[in-house]
Amino acid sequence: MRCVTRWPVFWAIAAGLGLVLADGLCAAESELLIGAATTSITPDEPIALDGQFHARIAKAVDNPITATAVAIEAHQGGRSVDQVILVSCDLVAIRETLLKAARRRLAEKLPEIDPRKVIFTATHTHTSGVTEEGNYELPREGVMQPSEFVTFVVDRLEELIATAWKRRRTGGVSWGLGHAVVGYNRRAVYADGSAVMYGKTDCPDFRGIEGYEDYGLDLLFFWNDPEQPPLAVAVNVACPSQEVESGSRVNADFWHDVRQNTQVGDFKDALVLGWLAAAGDQSPHRMYRKAAEQRMLKLRGLSYTQEIARRIVGEIKEVASLVGDDIGTDVPFAHKVEEVTLPVRKVTEQEKAAAQAEIDALTKKGDTSRRRLWLQKVIDRHRAQEQHPTVTVEVHALRIGDIAIITNPFELFLDYGVQMQGRSKALQTFVLQLTNGSSGYLATERAVKGGGYSAVIASNLVGPEGGQVLVDRSVELINSLW
Repeated sequence: MRCVTRWPVFWAIAAGLGLVLADGLCAAESELLIGAATTSITPDEPIALDGQFHARIAKAVDNPITATAVAIEAHQGGRSVDQVILVSCDLVAIRETLLKAARRRLAEKLPEIDPRKVIFTATHTHTSGVTEEGNYELPREGVMQPSEFVTFVVDRLEELIATAWKRRRTGGVSWGLGHAVVGYNRRAVYADGSAVMYGKTDCPDFRGIEGYEDYGLDLLFFWNDPEQPPLAVAVNVACPSQEVESGSRVNADFWHDVRQNTQVGDFKDALVLGWLAAAGDQSPHRMYRKAAEQRMLKLRGLSYTQEIARRIVGEIKEVASLVGDDIGTDVPFAHKVEEVTLPVRKVTEQEKAAAQAEIDALTKKGDTSRRRLWLQKVIDRHRAQEQHPTVTVEVHALRIGDIAIITNPFELFLDYGVQMQGRSKALQTFVLQLTNGSSGYLATERAVKGGGYSAVIASNLVGPEGGQVLVDRSVELINSLW
């Protein structure tokens, strides 16, 4: 492999003249210092698992849940000018409690790192620990409490980020596009226009699947030595890791198998960052042809998480061989963080009344699941929406060479990600959802009309109007870096 500098003449001239972008970010040629590390965030005692309405206590571990980080510092003229720490976590979401705790710790212990320049992204495994108190009724003894798990994770994140930062040395990046069937649209549509997540498809009124699926794999490789395999690879896939979501054991889902299958042979030391693209309406669960799919798994002797890994890892290895001679060492680098204000989805009187009626019915049955809290938030929102008509979310826009990374804290329906990618000036655009926050599903207008979980008012703090605002501002941020 040979190391090359990829740098348009215009930007070289701009750097020499000190030209600045309209948003205040200097788009100058940058030398990159890159370091990477990984750590287990698997506790050695029982924990409550996040992601379902009912409480689950994991007393055993199928495979480790991990966090992996890549630290990048941009240098111009021998001085540090910008940075980003990319962290992938095997969690269902980056809850506010965890994010605030991690940022406080970084500010106290690692002053050389700007906590606002750390991008925490969840893989959305439903078999990882709960990080927010009060969502479930849990035993007080014999189970690690959510606040204790947060402290446990933050301890490891601090060490992880410090290690990745200390390991940074001159390096480069390359990028490529692969394809693998991983995510399927999970919303079935029926003759009356209604839609149901994981709805039946073997019934007379089934009319189709609601939306698009994206089989593209955006791959970003990090290198310290062009003659060696990559230091790490980030894999952006439009599918949450929830094939084993109903289980009661700690499990990193298909990302564990991806890591295991990647880290063999020449790639044995390569780290894998799992990045979830816009996929609020996607999952690895097959909606139809289930018997045929199951037969093929049996013939291959694989579980479905292993089958997903087979598809992804083959693309990682092939694309790495294609882009290994196209490593950028002096590339445009810019990182912007912005608080974007979005209109909330308004709760109607009918929606409030329906939520209260369901709460009353659950209470009468003695239901202790998280569903009552979920519905109560609808009523609370109705009371507060005139005083609080908007919500603010954190968005990161990052340029590295010819690629863009744009983040959001939602379970963002795929159509919004497609808009961002279609309108972006970048050669390749990575859309990262469930990043630096957890703001619920953001459904499309089509989905809201169909209803069903993920598109009803209780699922959506922000609705289609806010989704379009998010798309438009995200595209503006990306394109301002070009």
